[in-house]
Amino acid sequence: MSPKIFRRRLDIRNGRIDLSHGSGGRAMTQLIADIFHDALDNEWLRKGNDQAAFEVSGGRMVLSTDGYVISPLFFPGGDIGSLAVHGTINDVAMAGARPLYLSASFIIEEGFALAHLKRIADSMGAAARAAGVLVIAGDTKVVERGKADGVFISTTGIGIVPLGLELSAEKARPGDRVILSGTIGDHGVAVMSKRQNLTFETAIVSDSAPLHGLVAAVVDACGPALRVMRDPTRGGLAATLNELAQQSRVGFRIDEEALPVKPEVAAACELLGLDPLYVANEGKLVAVVAADAANAVLAAMRADPLGSEAAIIGEVVADDQRLVQATTAFGGGRIVDWLSGEQLPRIC
Repeated sequence: MSPKIFRRRLDIRNGRIDLSHGSGGRAMTQLIADIFHDALDNEWLRKGNDQAAFEVSGGRMVLSTDGYVISPLFFPGGDIGSLAVHGTINDVAMAGARPLYLSASFIIEEGFALAHLKRIADSMGAAARAAGVLVIAGDTKVVERGKADGVFISTTGIGIVPLGLELSAEKARPGDRVILSGTIGDHGVAVMSKRQNLTFETAIVSDSAPLHGLVAAVVDACGPALRVMRDPTRGGLAATLNELAQQSRVGFRIDEEALPVKPEVAAACELLGLDPLYVANEGKLVAVVAADAANAVLAAMRADPLGSEAAIIGEVVADDQRLVQATTAFGGGRIVDWLSGEQLPRIC
């Protein structure tokens, strides 16, 4: 990103993106200066380099990358900018790491309103500052009208995980407990309600939030008894547990009555024909921990505002078929299988 060198400001209220904003010339530099530098300002961006050099403390580096193509761009509880920050932070945090820095790449469609871009950039900057991380490098590209559906954002996150802490998807063991940090389905239903112009008596908002503080509390509570953590985004809790079952070569047995689901989300899912187990979340985590540490982890989660509705929802079992099974409210059972297709496209 280039430094601020122009005095004449963009007409953000009425202006729109055109192909010159991605040309590498004056218009592109002015766009970066007036929108992205204003929103994301920090000492690294002010240097105007194509990269950022930074010091790190002792520990192992964690790197994660992601892309955001959500539709609509603005939804109850957030937008693509804050979502990109939260989602990237959470991917880094699931390794038990402290997120440090982010980079962001924007692919913007010709004709996109500068006011919308400014709103997204401001939201991204506010989310990063609130989480205590910085966006220290970035890139901007502009494509022809009809080629990008507004704006897409690609991010990379970097963090440090303490020495001795090694969480990994293959570490779940029979007898371990499965702990969910809060209600499921909030994000997916919020986005779908906006997309379908649905209204409900009680507002449903996305749970999008940075989870590194909650993760730090969990790590402090149980240390080596913590096997793995995941944030159940696309495909929801069902996809996350099926992934872990395959990677750890085990099965999972969960109790549907123990799953925290807001009544309004459950009602909306029934209306839309969705199963909350498969609906995306952007501010929840799943932790697999040794049985003797489960209560300590649960208490640590519930002491944090982002984990106040945490619950032990099941356990790891020996299963050569690596199935995820749920005990229903009626005492029966069902297999919680993978989705065969995309239930909610463009959800993040």
